[in-house]
Amino acid sequence: MRICIYGAGAMGTSLGVLLDEMSLDFVTHNAAHAEAMNRDGAIIEGALTKCVKVRAKLPSEMEGQYDIVILAVKQRENHAASIFLKPFLKEDGALVTVQNGLPERELAEVFGKDRVYGCALSWSAETVRPGVVRVTSDTGFHLALGAYGKGRRLEELAPLFAHAGALTVGDLAEIRFAKLAVNASFSTLSAISGLTFYELAKKHRTLSLALIREVLAVAKGCGCEKLPLNGHDLFKVFGGKFAKILLPIAMKSYKETRSGMLRDIQAGRRCDVDFVAGAAVRAGRDCGVPTPLMERAVALVHDVENGIAEIAPETLRLLQE
Repeated sequence: MRICIYGAGAMGTSLGVLLDEMSLDFVTHNAAHAEAMNRDGAIIEGALTKCVKVRAKLPSEMEGQYDIVILAVKQRENHAASIFLKPFLKEDGALVTVQNGLPERELAEVFGKDRVYGCALSWSAETVRPGVVRVTSDTGFHLALGAYGKGRRLEELAPLFAHAGALTVGDLAEIRFAKLAVNASFSTLSAISGLTFYELAKKHRTLSLALIREVLAVAKGCGCEKLPLNGHDLFKVFGGKFAKILLPIAMKSYKETRSGMLRDIQAGRRCDVDFVAGAAVRAGRDCGVPTPLMERAVALVHDVENGIAEIAPETLRLLQE
């Protein structure tokens, strides 16, 4: 069985190392990263230290067709990536996105919904140098897998992804909204403030929780009955009266985690806020659930991108005015 991770950046590389699958190709646009992995192996550090000998390629070096393509590029690249990847995926192959947000609908327009699957990853990671990725969370490695369509290959995919950590297989909408509730809040606020997820949970818990609860309301409006994440139902954890107490406890394992969107902005790149927090806003519109605070947060991230607002904790006050 031929497998590739398309977009072997920080998260894609860490997943590939955890899968430790000999038939897996690591595909990246970063030539230095590919060269280092081919020479020294793909390395993860942090919560786990592991080095795996891999085959790393540039997209121009891909050939043949794959049984499974794991998609880990930035979501703003999805349209171009889908058109490029379609000839490389077998007719009965599976496209598994490990991106945040709600990416499956757009992907299904190219691949067909029955070939599209989604997998949420619990950890966070950043690239230290070419070939080396550091895991910045201390949550362990949890994955949640679901099918966008009929899921004919779900039973085949599950054992593969179980190699990477503790795997849950379930309803994809519930899996997606559970992860989105966390990412749309903390990734967005981190991009605005420069703070870690744990710092936000401690110092700005009211604001963080307000954003989470907007996503919970959207999830309910979309028909989700539970939001499973790492063995907990987020409806119960963050919907109850003890949520403010539980929030910093839940985020304690993310003391070193800052948003990937923040790193993109600092590097002068456009970030994926429209595909994470923005996805929650669009889903809310579709099901008639308002998300006014999330809309303001998305707009403020764009202000930061455009140099109108500063990356600083004080900038969060603009959301509360």
